[in-house]
Amino acid sequence: MLRQSHYPNCAKRWLAKLGLAALLFSAAGNASAHNSSSTGSHAGIPIPEISHGEMAVIAGYRNRIIDLASQATDTNEPFRRVLNYAQIQYSYCFWGRMPGSVADERSPFNECAHAYLAAAKAVLIAMRAMPQEAEAASAIIADADAEMVRRGLSLITCRFSGEAFNTADIVRPRWSEIPLHAASMASLSALVGIVFGAYFAARRLLRGQSSV
Repeated sequence: MLRQSHYPNCAKRWLAKLGLAALLFSAAGNASAHNSSSTGSHAGIPIPEISHGEMAVIAGYRNRIIDLASQATDTNEPFRRVLNYAQIQYSYCFWGRMPGSVADERSPFNECAHAYLAAAKAVLIAMRAMPQEAEAASAIIADADAEMVRRGLSLITCRFSGEAFNTADIVRPRWSEIPLHAASMASLSALVGIVFGAYFAARRLLRGQSSV
């Protein structure tokens, strides 16, 4: 019984890792189609730029912002589209887990981090005008503003600080720059190792099941 209950858990973990690998290789395959918002499609909803200093703070509040926005009831289509973009863009940027993606402007993931954090900021500002979410949104804004002043981040910029975004234009990682960024290269190498390890472990598990 213990062995049988162990198999579903192993399978779930393996499928989760395989799904992450699929996202990795899908994004890599589409890398050549990457366009920054300045040259891409503008058929969607424009999203104002976010400074390097702002994103360093907004990153810490992102979960609160998205949770509040996801529960909002008095929304409209533009709001929902920007929220959807913020969530999709976050996944393209590996859920903010790549080292240096927010703080290091040399990171191949920094531009896509700008995109999802700019969208999160736009969602936050929009909620300040919503009757039911205004109080909570204003509290987050006040906390973020105070933190920016305390950390002296208001004037810090980087090469993507002046870049606006658009919901019709997904910003992907700059894959060609990964070999030049040691932290990103190490993280992706470890990820690939985990995926292949899970694959071979699953094969051994399936062989064991078939031999029973």
